[in-house]
Amino acid sequence: MSSIGIDVSKRLLDCSTALDEAKQFSNDITGVEQLIEWLHQLSITPTRVVLEATGRYHSLCASLLSQAGLPVIIANPRQVRDFAKAMGILAKTDKLDAKVIALFGERIQPKVLPLKEDQALLLEAHLLRRRQLLDMIGSETNRLSVAPKVIEKTISAHITYLKKQLVEVDDDLDKLISESPLMAKKFDILTSMTGMGRVTALNLLGNLPELGCVEHKKLSALVGLCPYSRDSGLMRGKRMIFGGRASVRKAIYMAALVASRHNEVIRAFYQRLVEKGKPKKVALVACMRKMLLILNAMIRDMKIWQPTSVV
Repeated sequence: MSSIGIDVSKRLLDCSTALDEAKQFSNDITGVEQLIEWLHQLSITPTRVVLEATGRYHSLCASLLSQAGLPVIIANPRQVRDFAKAMGILAKTDKLDAKVIALFGERIQPKVLPLKEDQALLLEAHLLRRRQLLDMIGSETNRLSVAPKVIEKTISAHITYLKKQLVEVDDDLDKLISESPLMAKKFDILTSMTGMGRVTALNLLGNLPELGCVEHKKLSALVGLCPYSRDSGLMRGKRMIFGGRASVRKAIYMAALVASRHNEVIRAFYQRLVEKGKPKKVALVACMRKMLLILNAMIRDMKIWQPTSVV
């Protein structure tokens, strides 16, 4: 086993092996090319090249490493930090972080998964920008309600501008979908289910590429819809969901809310749980899992929504 850890910053890539062989490169095309050359010169072939997810700063490095045929893993920074604390490593420097990431790859041995395609990355970026614009519109609208008269004009102008930007982002999203026959087909399949809207379908396509490719339980865990036990000694706590991809979970929540009223299958399932005494919020989370299970099967089989075929 030989894992390489890369601590990514805006300008630099600090690299280290688990055996403390370290090197630093610039975070640009030239630097990554030098990094790839260094990796090929190592005495042991890397089985994992682990980077922390750092927004846009890790994207170039991860993409070029993958194109070079290296086994790239994008790790969750929180998991790496928790691992460091478990190892008793409390200090934090770029060089030390790179070694910790390498040790994380060596001891935990996370699976090497294929990176997202360029189109999926573009879709994800547009969806992120859409959320940012909505947040800014909401913030400015709240400010407008309490702003003095002399400020109202500038805030209103900014809201108008942001709404125009939102329309442009929505147009770009529609164009991205229409340019990919496969993505367009998946979009049509997702939106054929009663309760699934355009934005929720886009969210699933952009932020849950595993849909249709993994088993139901694993998909629920990825989204953060698996209830985990909270038992210790004689205490028996409530099972709760947490973790996972928050943006996808929020989108599925809104879809399940609509489906629990208008989708005959989900509505019947929701009412059955409530009649059995389940709290409404618990019943709604169960509807979210059921919807995700059905959507996963629909994309796997590439079949549109058929209420009569759902068990």
